[in-house]
Amino acid sequence: MLAWLKELYPIVILLVAVAIVFARLPKIELGHSAAFMTRRRWNWLPLGLTYAFLYMGRYNLKVSKLAFENLQGSHGGSMMGNEAFGIIFGVGTVVYGVSFLINGPLTDKLGGRFSILMGAAGASILNLLMGLISWSLMHQGLGHAFFARNFVVLFSLLYAINMYFQSFGAVAIVKVNSSWFHVRERGVFGAIFGILISLGIYFAFDWGKLILDHLGLAWVFIVPAILLGIFWLIDFGLVRDHPREAGFADIALGDATDGDEGPRLGPVKVFKMMFRNPIIMSIAAIEFCSGWLRQSIMQWFRTFAKQTDMALHLKSSFVYDHWGLLLCAAGILGGVLAGVISDHVFQSRRGPVAALLYGVMLASSILMIFTYTQPWVGWLVILMSMAVIGVHGMLSGTASMDFGGSKNAGIAVGLIDGFVYLGTAAMSFTYAAIMPREGLDEAGRIIGAATDPANWQVWPVSMVPLAAIGLFMAWRIRNAKPKPKVAVAH
Repeated sequence: MLAWLKELYPIVILLVAVAIVFARLPKIELGHSAAFMTRRRWNWLPLGLTYAFLYMGRYNLKVSKLAFENLQGSHGGSMMGNEAFGIIFGVGTVVYGVSFLINGPLTDKLGGRFSILMGAAGASILNLLMGLISWSLMHQGLGHAFFARNFVVLFSLLYAINMYFQSFGAVAIVKVNSSWFHVRERGVFGAIFGILISLGIYFAFDWGKLILDHLGLAWVFIVPAILLGIFWLIDFGLVRDHPREAGFADIALGDATDGDEGPRLGPVKVFKMMFRNPIIMSIAAIEFCSGWLRQSIMQWFRTFAKQTDMALHLKSSFVYDHWGLLLCAAGILGGVLAGVISDHVFQSRRGPVAALLYGVMLASSILMIFTYTQPWVGWLVILMSMAVIGVHGMLSGTASMDFGGSKNAGIAVGLIDGFVYLGTAAMSFTYAAIMPREGLDEAGRIIGAATDPANWQVWPVSMVPLAAIGLFMAWRIRNAKPKPKVAVAH
């Protein structure tokens, strides 16, 4: 009981911090009524929390590695070593990355409410299945020998299907909110989007680790499945695609399709339009780099710290113990900083903020090459996470609906978020090939090349080119702003 209470106090601190941030976010006065503002809050809040729990049901794979890598597989080595994790995570992220070809048009046609319900239901079922297989492997249950022999293939398949349903989350949240937020409010919404992403990371890593330590491996998957089921019911009752469906007049939006009263274009024409739009493709290229950099930090720092612990003793650090909490705090700071600066310093332009944060990423990744064995390296990667999550919230969560417009938000965010996860997939398959290998001794302890810090320098070196490309592309779009079809009053 005392252990649980000890873990709860950071949660209380985090929730207080989030509440203060929400209360202090700058207000953009556009004449919305108090009733509209209240109803809008009850629209995006359950939607956003569902998105956060989707994250919990996505990155719990990394938390499960902490247990799986100490289990012996049928081949005699670790059941989920660095190579196996890279393959499973890579397959899942490829599926996520290309799913926008289906889910973007579906969301534009059927609405974001449909998509969040699909995503929550599918991810809940797949997490439940992965939880049941994990329970069988841990407890020698029905089918455990088959599961052990085919672990990588089986988990790659289940995680890939999970990631297909996960891909509905981003397009749903942006599609719904593109009809509820004017373009001048979207920088601040980008900050909110960053907070929601950050809460999901916190739920995944710290709640997941707490669940792993106190309830066991299977519950790392089962708990998110239960939470997603609960929020499916909440979303069904509260979330609406447009203000008119909640009893309010639709608002002028000021984005790329505002004032376009013509018929909806077919998905093929919209895709062609997106691929020919240099701003959207520049954003997609930046977000490819963001996908590589964000996940190279989030998915690999704890593995690096654990496997080199005999030499560097990072596993006992505050950053390792509170990884999810610190990533969440960094994401909140990055999201709020990016959103506020964009709306209040750069007149709702997103490129300058992305360039500023990519400058932080480039300088930090170069520094990390020479300092990754230092005790404070954990704080450096937290700084890098703040920068890259700020960029991701600003571009995927905000610029996608600015330049895609509310009519095409599903395809726009699907394309951009798809590039994020294609970048993640490229990172994951690359790291599966270049990261040092580990083995297990008779006691289940990790041995081999992965325990030598010298073999991990490829980790920060691989980040530098992506940070440089991201900075260059962000600087190219520093003056870009959406152009409505007609002038709007706001």
